[in-house]
Amino acid sequence: MPRPEIIAHRGASRERPENTLAAFARAADLGAEGCEFDVHLHPDGILRVHHDPLGPGIVPGPDVPTLDAVLDLHLARGLTAYAELKGPGCAAGSVAALGARPELRSAVHAFDHRQVAEARRLAPAIPRGVLEVNYPLDALHALQAVGGRDLWRQWPFVDADLVAAAIAAGCRIVAWTVNDAAVMERFAALGVHAICTDDVALARQVFGA
Repeated sequence: MPRPEIIAHRGASRERPENTLAAFARAADLGAEGCEFDVHLHPDGILRVHHDPLGPGIVPGPDVPTLDAVLDLHLARGLTAYAELKGPGCAAGSVAALGARPELRSAVHAFDHRQVAEARRLAPAIPRGVLEVNYPLDALHALQAVGGRDLWRQWPFVDADLVAAAIAAGCRIVAWTVNDAAVMERFAALGVHAICTDDVALARQVFGA
């Protein structure tokens, strides 16, 4: 059974400031295959990568990269770009930026499933995912409603039944945020497709090359 894909949560966030170019570059150095990061649309129309929304009048500092800079780094380092559509209105610009780099492996996901639906309307070829922190009775309903590929589920809500259902439906399970070696090993045995982790070095140690 293939081992899970290793996705760095906001880059190598235990070694570098999260959601920065330095964090993404370090994740590549450590052996991550992809990075997850957060996208916000600013009033000036520029998409920038950071987790928390900036209040009115706050100007991003030099460590807050543009989405374009983040995508260029991912392309140069061979990383898959997993863009979380974090702030309102960022779906259109995000999928346009991803679509402008057809050689870049990429996907979008969000807690706000309306943004994922918008991404589907605008760029149906870009893979999509939904974020969940629960275990609904119909486990794949939200993902299938947006024609998604990746179910990003907080790790305590991932089990064998969910993985089996995803495999049967042709979908992927991305467990987040997994920072424990025993949990990583258990998920690999279940067939989880990817883990999102703060500790890329640990994941590499657990899964090997």
